[in-house]
Amino acid sequence: MCDDRSVEVRFVGSGDAFGSGGRYQTCIRLRGHEQTVLVDCGATSLTALKAQGLDPGEVDGVVITHLHGDHFGGLPFLVLDGQFSRRTSPLRVLGPIGTADRLRSAMEVLYPGSSAVQRRFALDVTELDGAGTAVELAEATVRSWEVDHASGAPALAVRVDMADQRFGYSGTPPGPPRCAPPPRAPTSSPARRTATSGRCATTSPTPR
Repeated sequence: MCDDRSVEVRFVGSGDAFGSGGRYQTCIRLRGHEQTVLVDCGATSLTALKAQGLDPGEVDGVVITHLHGDHFGGLPFLVLDGQFSRRTSPLRVLGPIGTADRLRSAMEVLYPGSSAVQRRFALDVTELDGAGTAVELAEATVRSWEVDHASGAPALAVRVDMADQRFGYSGTPPGPPRCAPPPRAPTSSPARRTATSGRCATTSPTPR
């Protein structure tokens, strides 16, 4: 259970596109301030959530780093699960430019007609500019920066600010963002870099 200033980070899936080692594809669950956000939602994510006893209906928002199937392909199933489980709470999806069209296309390929049905819940897709602009996601704030990774659409590194904590992630191979500022001299509170499934997450305390 998280208090008002903590965020629970759970790696629901950390595998690659090919299920190496039997791991589920990328899906990182952030829980704080009575809000649940997924960072990436690979094709196996719905199965992974249910296998771990996590309710998909509690997911308030999904932040997508890029539009490869192992990071994005679980969205159609998450939406359909909400439809058939009689979900009523809104679902926000934040992703790179092209997310709305790609989600619509994926749903039509998998289940023709599913993208246009009337649902009991609102599905809202917001496309991120990859330039560091802040986008509100209920009690969280999401920022994104474009990185180099071919996926048929811009790929992003993202930062989620939630409950006085920051979570940074890029679902792509290590490398600087295209718009990264020049290096600066170390400050008294340098960001910490921690390994996350062969990639890096940058975390630092949010000023209070």
